[in-house]
Amino acid sequence: MNPSYGIIMWIAIGALAGWIGSKVMGTDARQGGLANVIIGVLGAVAGGFLTSILFGDIKGNNGLIASFFVALIGACIVIGLRRAITRRTA
Repeated sequence: MNPSYGIIMWIAIGALAGWIGSKVMGTDARQGGLANVIIGVLGAVAGGFLTSILFGDIKGNNGLIASFFVALIGACIVIGLRRAITRRTA
């Protein structure tokens, strides 16, 4: 995510990505709003880390829409990992 957005914008993008990611992955009914925000922010961090490794850290590619889609993909990955871990322990 673009560092110039600030922490409030990061949380807003992460919350939206977490909510939509939970809808996509079918877990919205089982997790609350706070979990959506946490998963979205974790997904944004994970997605940003992975894309910086794959594509390098190019400052011009950090637009709002790109940041949202990276956060959404990251949130879906985090939800999938959470599902895999909880199925093994349950």
